[in-house]
Amino acid sequence: MAMVRLFFATPGAGVSANPWAGSAPWNVAPGKAATVLEPVRLQQPYPNFKVVVLDDDVNTYQHVVACLLTYIPGMQPDHAWALAKRIDTEGSAVVWCGPQEQAELYHQQLAAEGLTMAPLERA
Repeated sequence: MAMVRLFFATPGAGVSANPWAGSAPWNVAPGKAATVLEPVRLQQPYPNFKVVVLDDDVNTYQHVVACLLTYIPGMQPDHAWALAKRIDTEGSAVVWCGPQEQAELYHQQLAAEGLTMAPLERA
């Protein structure tokens, strides 16, 4: 059986056994080894967001505490009361911090209960 070798014509470079010779990005200088770059996947931490409740003249301490206990997981009554006091005295308080999707959910739920909410902000 006869072996057939194909040759390709590269404009301005004569005849070549490499169909990609002379075309970027496969053009390698004579005597140099080609470098193959592997894709690099960067792992970045998932961004956290802060859920911030703002002070207003409408909601009572009891209502704020009840909402925090209902919607914020792991919230304890003493901590909810401390946050309600901070909201009243300082004008705002971060009531939860974590992944964006959960922050959006808690923000929506608290706002639906009538609490005045600051926009979500990256932690």
